[in-house]
Amino acid sequence: MVTMPQYQISPEGEPIGHTGAIHPAKPTRPAGSAEPLRYGTAWGADHPPVGESRDAVRALLARAGRLPDHRPSQDAQLVVSELVTNAHRHAPGPGALEIEVDTHGAELVIRVRDGSARLPQRQQPDPSRVGGHGLHLVSRLCTSLRTTVVEDGKVVEARMHLGAPEDTDAR
Repeated sequence: MVTMPQYQISPEGEPIGHTGAIHPAKPTRPAGSAEPLRYGTAWGADHPPVGESRDAVRALLARAGRLPDHRPSQDAQLVVSELVTNAHRHAPGPGALEIEVDTHGAELVIRVRDGSARLPQRQQPDPSRVGGHGLHLVSRLCTSLRTTVVEDGKVVEARMHLGAPEDTDAR
């Protein structure tokens, strides 16, 4: 499995401590760079970083000019929360998260890796059932959702079109 640094990010995009042995660089892109913004973390079997993952995507999108209380950021937080939760619930063990925002802040890519090769199964909507609605929500919010089986498990990749940065006024 790929080891990625593990840390929390404040709503302003600043690393706040770390939960791994690596002190990662702040998730930012150099001025004038065409590099996308990126964040990555890995976790063990006992601590899926669901809250930290929401914080990270919110901070990364804020660095890309997306306001945290606007719809694109809120949708992205829901998607990352569902994917990390599903990885932990259905494939207990180590996992990893990668988040990337393109250079224009218009597309977000979320990749969650876990140790199970079993493909995610979307359940039929049932309003009387508690749980089992996450993949349905994720597929509605994302422009694409795909799963790739890899040597030691799978990677679930979700892509979200965020619109032009000036579209962030829509709530």
